[in-house]
Amino acid sequence: MVIRIAAVGDVHLDEDVVGRFRPALEELPDCADVLLLAGDLTRHGTEAEARCVAQEFGGLAVPVVTVLGNHDHQCDQVPQVVKVLEDAGITVLEGDGVVLDCAGGRLGIAGVKGFGGGFAGRCASDFGEPEMKAFVRTTNDSAERLGTALRSLDCDMLVALTHYSPVPDTLAGEPLEIYPFLGSYQLGQAIDSAPTALALHGHAHAGTERGTTPGGVRVRNVAHPVIKQAYSVFHVGDQLDTDQVSPIGSSGSQRSWS
Repeated sequence: MVIRIAAVGDVHLDEDVVGRFRPALEELPDCADVLLLAGDLTRHGTEAEARCVAQEFGGLAVPVVTVLGNHDHQCDQVPQVVKVLEDAGITVLEGDGVVLDCAGGRLGIAGVKGFGGGFAGRCASDFGEPEMKAFVRTTNDSAERLGTALRSLDCDMLVALTHYSPVPDTLAGEPLEIYPFLGSYQLGQAIDSAPTALALHGHAHAGTERGTTPGGVRVRNVAHPVIKQAYSVFHVGDQLDTDQVSPIGSSGSQRSWS
């Protein structure tokens, strides 16, 4: 039993980008059962930009599931953005999950945007000024919702989808000073609280592709500037050792983007 998962994040679509991904997306049924989008779909989070995303990623021959990113919140039009995406048949997750029937089994996807805060030994704490407490409580709430969603899904294979990173591994290449704004260890703890097979995120444009949670879950940064292709494809299933969960290479038209 193997499920094929295509994923990309940080596509930052606007009118001048529409159409560049579509030829590769039309080939998805040949190599993937589902497409996951790891946030930052737009540049500034406007309804008009969301319509560009809907045009590019709507109406595909495979299900499309997404979380939003920080850019998608910029203009405070999140309800409008979500409606445009959902009207195009794209499932938007935020602290909840969905189960899809794939040829290789039932795939459970739990998703949340996530938030910053940093990682063990170098993280913000829920102490001091109200602003700092609010920051950390936002992080904790997001992680708790992800963990609850992961543990609630009845499926054969479980995937976590976030925008912010759950581990520092995939941030390597980014300035250390901004790690607290790129992810949080609480997301990693949430992922480890369930039998998660794979965790996907974006956000870290200058980061590294591969990482692992403290509990041993494989983490992949699928931000477009990192993978440098229309999407990466991951195979998950009980016929594969977890060390073999890896993206397909960049050869082939469906995995190139320029």
